[in-house]
Amino acid sequence: MTMPFSVATLLDGMAKVSPDVSASGLCADSRLVGEGDVFFALPGTRAHGNAFAKDAVARGAVAVVTDIKPELDLDAPVILVDDVRMAYARAAAKACGPQPTHCVAVTGTNGKTSVVTFLRQIWDYAGLKGASLGTLGLMVGDEHIPGELTTPDALSLHKTLAQLKSDGVDYVAMEASSHGIDQRRLDGVKFEAVAFTNLSRDHLDYHADMDAYRDAKLRLFRELIDDSATAVIDAENEEGMAFMFAALDRGATVFTVGAGGAHIDVESVEVEGFGQRVKGKLVGEPLDFHLPLVGRFQVDNAVVAAGLAMATGVENAVAIAALEHLKGAKGRLELAGKKGDGAVFVDYSHKPEALRVALETLRPSTKGKLIVVFGCGGDRDAGKRPQMGAIASELADVAIVTDDNPRTEDAASIRAQVMAAAKGATEIGDRAEAIHHAIAIMEPDDTVLVAGKGHEDYQIIGKTKHHFSDHEVVREALGN
Repeated sequence: MTMPFSVATLLDGMAKVSPDVSASGLCADSRLVGEGDVFFALPGTRAHGNAFAKDAVARGAVAVVTDIKPELDLDAPVILVDDVRMAYARAAAKACGPQPTHCVAVTGTNGKTSVVTFLRQIWDYAGLKGASLGTLGLMVGDEHIPGELTTPDALSLHKTLAQLKSDGVDYVAMEASSHGIDQRRLDGVKFEAVAFTNLSRDHLDYHADMDAYRDAKLRLFRELIDDSATAVIDAENEEGMAFMFAALDRGATVFTVGAGGAHIDVESVEVEGFGQRVKGKLVGEPLDFHLPLVGRFQVDNAVVAAGLAMATGVENAVAIAALEHLKGAKGRLELAGKKGDGAVFVDYSHKPEALRVALETLRPSTKGKLIVVFGCGGDRDAGKRPQMGAIASELADVAIVTDDNPRTEDAASIRAQVMAAAKGATEIGDRAEAIHHAIAIMEPDDTVLVAGKGHEDYQIIGKTKHHFSDHEVVREALGN
């Protein structure tokens, strides 16, 4: 951070009255407050930050920024703002210093992780040092730093952006979750481009209804971009119209991509082995490339990433050429290994519809049997267990039911609920043994899907995380 600094300058007119206070840092967790920090009292799900303001001051906070006047008198100035989350994010941006010049945000129910991963790969192919930030953590080249949230806390995000800039990384693609946008975690970032992938039912435990969920994502287009930005919209999703008009209202340039897109129009997709031949038009000119990934949805993700690359200065021909070299995001229908002409995929699908999509996606590329290894997590929605069992037995030729993250539930009981609807399935509780069995019975043209854990490198048994990686077990079973 750039320190010390004036709190009035930090808040930049957001405060109703801002005393002349100098600070050396900012914090929103009273337990982490240091001497000279400004404490931002953020509203939480269980309590308002005001409840911890007295403790923050006792630990050395020189001022408290809040949206509600505290009931207790504090031995430090109280600064009132209309939106304390926004104030915190914008203050963090100012305190942390310069950001990468080319910042991009991707929102949507599905595809965010793949799009930011693909975009980073396109930048790398074009010789531009780029990073991606989201569910998989921070990735720069071959370096991977795991993260806890899809969209990090505002202060963590701005510290990361400042460090990337300092390290010479000037291109960053980040996932923008509805929670992150709604909680103002992305405020203060100057976005050169944003993208919308798709919208379907999700996170209604947080948002009141689908309208609130949609509005949270729309805020990225309504409030966090200006007329210098480009918005890339997947034209195939009917929800995209609202995002397109929101971008146009801000004066932004709009690229529509996908089937019927004005910028990239995908006219046909044909399966070619474990890849796809994509043909169409790029700004009216013929387009033809091979995407080395399975699944029509990956075509959608790839062209959104290409549109964002073009919006950030990558030449059209270079962006399209890069698509022929893409690798799937870790654990997102990722090709984890091959056995003869057969292939083994690892996927994060741990919900019924996701498992259905993964199996239906792999079927056209599978000449032999389609084998699936999957389980269901404990302490989670039990209703999905028989649903996933039924889907696996219906869509796979061989279904092997194993453990996922049993957590505090009895693993055998979870498997029994899955097996009740999985006609003809094999039950192997030990996940490593189940994966080894699936690969052992593979014949030359078979496909194996290991579903449920994706990028995770742990298995939760009881309340303990044990190291476990589907990728490592697959490599071990394949002998490499």
